[in-house]
Amino acid sequence: MNSWFTVESIDDATFVISEYQHWEQPHAYLVLGEKKAALIDTGLGVGDLSKIVHSLTKLPILVITTHVHWDHIGSHGKFKEIAVHEIEKPFLEDWFPIPKEMVMMGLCGQPCEFPEGFDPDQYQVFHGPITQVLHDGDGINLGGRMLRVIHTPGHSPGHICLYEASKRYIYTGDLIYQGKLDAFYFSTSPQDFAASASRIAALPVTKILPGHNSLNIKPSLIQEIDRAFQELAAKKQLVHGSGIHSFQDFQIHL
Repeated sequence: MNSWFTVESIDDATFVISEYQHWEQPHAYLVLGEKKAALIDTGLGVGDLSKIVHSLTKLPILVITTHVHWDHIGSHGKFKEIAVHEIEKPFLEDWFPIPKEMVMMGLCGQPCEFPEGFDPDQYQVFHGPITQVLHDGDGINLGGRMLRVIHTPGHSPGHICLYEASKRYIYTGDLIYQGKLDAFYFSTSPQDFAASASRIAALPVTKILPGHNSLNIKPSLIQEIDRAFQELAAKKQLVHGSGIHSFQDFQIHL
């Protein structure tokens, strides 16, 4: 259908749309209910994600933003309904917290073959109104499926995870994944990141649906990351500037 996007089925009503050709390897998740669908994040904004989404469902789409970083909001402008945590509402509507130069370094800093018709020089970070403000504990009813909002700051102040209790799925954004977890720059908090990992570790989970990299993740990775943060805290290394700490399936950059 489109060589830039890879579409895979998680189950018969849940899809992941991935951009594996880019070094970030971001994932967007399409969660189908009976009355509407949730699109969790919208990736880089390279290629037309909306065409992929509308080929998979005719339901109304609510975009749910795990956090307002450029690689998760790239195609927000293709959709009418957008939800974000209250803390990061200004990042979408008023001012984006990362300079355009840094965004372009991330987008083009490592070589990849962009799809035909995409011009990096014309790339713009999404800026526009949102239609729904999210808070910790909110339930998003899609009709027959319910997603619960969990405020998980650390990687960004308004970062959220989404928990689907009936399936024990957790959509983790940039809180939990295999790779380098980032809590080293100005808008991050190592202490909040650690507390968020502990909160998620208490949930019964059968499937982690991460924001980046491998989809083949064992649920116990959450507990491993939680323990790693606890170890760093015990060593008094849970602070900005302590470096990159390596563990079996991930790193933590503080």
